Amino acid sequence: MSNVSATHASPTRVNLFRNRFYQTILISNLFLQIGIWVRNFAILMFVTDQTNNDPIAISLISVVEFAPIFVFSFIGGAFADRWRPKRTMIWCDFLSSASVLIVLITLLYGSWEMIYFATFISAILSQFSQPSVMKLFKQHVHPDQLQQGMALFQSLVAIFMIMGPALGIFSYHQFGIHISIAVMGVAFLLSAVVLFRLPPDEVATTSEPKSLNLRKELADGFRYVWQRPVLKVLAATFAIAGFSIGIIQTLGLFVVTERLGQPKEFLQFLLMVNGGAMLVGGAIIMTLAKKVSPQILLAFGMSVSALCIAGMGLSTSITLTLTLQFLNGLTMPCIQIGINTLILQWTEQSFVGRVNGVLSPMFMGMMVIMMSTSGFLKKQFPLVDIYCVSGIIMLVGALILIPIFKHKPEPSMVTGVPETT
Repeated sequence: MSNVSATHASPTRVNLFRNRFYQTILISNLFLQIGIWVRNFAILMFVTDQTNNDPIAISLISVVEFAPIFVFSFIGGAFADRWRPKRTMIWCDFLSSASVLIVLITLLYGSWEMIYFATFISAILSQFSQPSVMKLFKQHVHPDQLQQGMALFQSLVAIFMIMGPALGIFSYHQFGIHISIAVMGVAFLLSAVVLFRLPPDEVATTSEPKSLNLRKELADGFRYVWQRPVLKVLAATFAIAGFSIGIIQTLGLFVVTERLGQPKEFLQFLLMVNGGAMLVGGAIIMTLAKKVSPQILLAFGMSVSALCIAGMGLSTSITLTLTLQFLNGLTMPCIQIGINTLILQWTEQSFVGRVNGVLSPMFMGMMVIMMSTSGFLKKQFPLVDIYCVSGIIMLVGALILIPIFKHKPEPSMVTGVPETT
């Protein structure tokens, strides 16, 4: 008799902040956010200075960040369902730190283009680490607390939306790119050290073979998503949202310089407003977590985001743009929390990694394709037209969610306890 079912039993309900897993993930994410935001803005400022605001070079930063996600998400999700999540996350953060050290050494010898390498490696490793976080959420957070837990988790991200841009720009202007890269490496290393606090990995005793048939695992993941209407619609929504966001992902700098007539450093204020709004939105969602289904939450967030994207492209007023950015940030947690909650509610624990590995490329694939062309689109079409098209596409993504509004997950999906056959 296997004890797999015991391994998948629903976790005990305790106060989230007394949950050792949740405490550790928040602290680890604190260090990760420091590293990520210093990376994002120090590299952006550095490349902008090196290339004299070349839109293709600037868009390449995002392409390098997101292209590996599209390629490795399938593989990372499949391995995440087989590997021990704690060990996987620790190794990924250690390797991210090591890759940053390599970049720092290369920069000291004068090859500035290697700056893209740090982002590239970090993006690859995140595709093995991120599904493991989702899997541990399923193991250690009570089903009734999933949406609240995600809201608190996103609140930390929102805080860094406020602080992060200023932190990255300050680090670059005060200390230069070399110290900024070193800060990244230390932050990733500290995250790895903190993760040792995680509860030991659960090891199921089962007679099933341990060998990984990658092709079969991936096929099982696609089949699993295709057979579940909610996940199938979510995949389509992911692809549409990725298309919409990809068009404008690298063009925020040009909204600041062309539409608002401000220096490139003003971009940090747009993101700070967005982050402050995300913090408020996350707090609001925490109070509404049990009253609104994640499907409606996601559709509402995407609809508001669609209007705000189009509005920011049309606006030449700093006040109006900041207001739209605030509204966009206010509803952004609806999108993030809605997506993560839907995945966890509609996926058995043993498939969380593979489902994440199937859905993420739907978003990232379309986003990378559009980011790869956004620099060229910017040279061919007015910025206003690009933003309006992006908003319309995002609205379409929200509308296709309507048929699944009334769907509710089966109890076995929510608790993670497999059905008896």
